Amino acid sequence: MQDFVQLFSEYNIPGAFLVNIEITLWSVLFSTIIGVILVTMRICPVASLRMVATAYVELFKNMPLTIIMVFTVLGVYAQLKLGFSSIFEVNFFWLAIAGLSLYTAAFVCESLRSGLNTVPVGQAEACRALGLNFFQSATQVILPQTFCGSVAPLGNTFIALLKNSTVAAAASVATETSTMMSEMIEKHADLIVPIFLIFALGYIILIIPIGILTTYLSNKLAVRR
Repeated sequence: MQDFVQLFSEYNIPGAFLVNIEITLWSVLFSTIIGVILVTMRICPVASLRMVATAYVELFKNMPLTIIMVFTVLGVYAQLKLGFSSIFEVNFFWLAIAGLSLYTAAFVCESLRSGLNTVPVGQAEACRALGLNFFQSATQVILPQTFCGSVAPLGNTFIALLKNSTVAAAASVATETSTMMSEMIEKHADLIVPIFLIFALGYIILIIPIGILTTYLSNKLAVRR
């Protein structure tokens, strides 16, 4: 117990988890927006848009996240000189969010596509019979039902996103958990087990409620046939 007290007194561990939570929440927002756009493109009647969306999903879905995160630093920032702020910490915080959002959007799109299977084909036919165009059908009828049928896969995607936020160390976000864990191990090599338990239990505490909420919402919003 004394080891845990020592570590918590020396390091701002809750603050490190808070950084990961902030990165996750912003990434959830942006990846959901991009994912909705992608899934709309994949079901639209325009072949070129379907091809672009499919290429995006296949590219980011099969590319390691670490490569994307490193590219945001070495490619986008170092080579292209593009950034979000002149403040170092703020800039790399948002670069990490950008990389995570672009990567996760591909999986959000696939999760939403799985939810499309819960929408009866007759819904789209009814929309056409009522004279609704594709955009109206998608936004007013198809996508709302798709979200109801995608709660479980979306929940799993966002849980993976929370765990993937530890890769933010590759984007030089120096205050998140993986960076702090490495620093703690370097300075306290004799306390590896307590350090591991702190961060493992921290993520378990964060993830289990998300899983419970996802299961509840999935059952609550399931499409009844």
